[in-house]
Amino acid sequence: MTAGPTTYWAEHAWLPTGLATGVRFDVTDGHFAAVHRHARAEAGDVRLHGVVLPGLANAHSHAFHRALRGRTHGDGGNFWTWRQQMYAVTRHLTPDTYFALARAVFAEMVLSGTTVVGEFHYLHHDVSGRPYADPNAMGTALVEAAKEAGLRLTLLDTCYLAGGLSGDGHLPLDEVQRRFTDGDVDRWAARVAALSPDATTRIGSAVHSVRAVPRDALRAMAEVTRGRTVHAHVSEQPAENLATQMYYGATPTELLDEAGLLGERFSAVHATHLSDHDIELLGGSASTACFCPTTERDLADGIGPARALVEAGARISLGSDQHAVIDPFEEVRGLEMHERLASNERGRFTPDELMTAASVDGYRSLGWSDAGTIADGSAADFVVVRTDTVNTTGAKAGQILYSATRSDVDTVVVGGQAVVESGRHRLGDVAALLGRALADVRDHQ
Repeated sequence: MTAGPTTYWAEHAWLPTGLATGVRFDVTDGHFAAVHRHARAEAGDVRLHGVVLPGLANAHSHAFHRALRGRTHGDGGNFWTWRQQMYAVTRHLTPDTYFALARAVFAEMVLSGTTVVGEFHYLHHDVSGRPYADPNAMGTALVEAAKEAGLRLTLLDTCYLAGGLSGDGHLPLDEVQRRFTDGDVDRWAARVAALSPDATTRIGSAVHSVRAVPRDALRAMAEVTRGRTVHAHVSEQPAENLATQMYYGATPTELLDEAGLLGERFSAVHATHLSDHDIELLGGSASTACFCPTTERDLADGIGPARALVEAGARISLGSDQHAVIDPFEEVRGLEMHERLASNERGRFTPDELMTAASVDGYRSLGWSDAGTIADGSAADFVVVRTDTVNTTGAKAGQILYSATRSDVDTVVVGGQAVVESGRHRLGDVAALLGRALADVRDHQ
């Protein structure tokens, strides 16, 4: 049965044309209709006080990394030493514990204003590397977790074939990495073919990295994923670039381009250490670069060339990656603030450009072309941010992205259904959910 319309009136709402005041719109069967600017509220309208934003996209997530928050800072190190701690967590995840942890992490995202997530999923098999009775048990756990948490999911099922790359070639998989691999591209593709999209789920693809997928397999991936969403970790670390140059005589981006993977459906995650030619290739192919500012600074990765990529023709999306922080406002501010640090200039991105990266371009990068905007026909995903908190009081509505934090989110609606109201998730106490899920994982350590 088709749901009847609900009419809303917003003090301020961010439309595709920018911030507008007095916006009135209907939500019918999960979609926006009759969106009007400079309208007066009428009797029976649901009034939304504050600033209404389109749904916010988290385009790069590893849900299980949430188990590391606040636990990896005692001994210094770098990305590679952090990675060993991350690998240790994977030893203690089963379909059941993965579901519970992901449900809590996804609920934390929705509380923060996230309405769609791209889960970069490579934890496929059991700890010995054997497939579960259902070869997609771990992916199914993520799909079901997202449904219960109330957000859209693009499952970026990830191909992972090698243990790394040095100047002498690809390394064999180690004991931990065996649960990440299907052995070859054909077996990966056959497993992924059994996954099905639905109203709140898209099935995408990912190349873990050029470290984990050799050159010939990149070409095979381009063939089997043609026409589908594809993401890849790209040039997150200088060591990755060095090994790729030594062995292949090319950058990671050049290898991906050679294989035919770049294009409007491709996202280069991190894209931190790019050459001028890399920027030209990503921009010229209209690819997306997914920046994860809170992770990139937490892991001391560096500051990527975001402005240069946009000027070359690329789009930008945002992700929280390892979830050292889950706050889309921190990510969007990080995009601008990192540019300021690198350039000594303010206003490297306009508020409208930041909003586009946080919403519609993030949605598009995850295969949701019909969402991410408050416009007729678009999926009715939106976020209401309060303007009367200690963070936001006194801020201009058009500059709310520079002052708000996750704690200022009052309401989150996904597909016309309220998932967060008055700052409370429909699942109840999300901190308690996180506490139980994290304790269960650690009890197995």
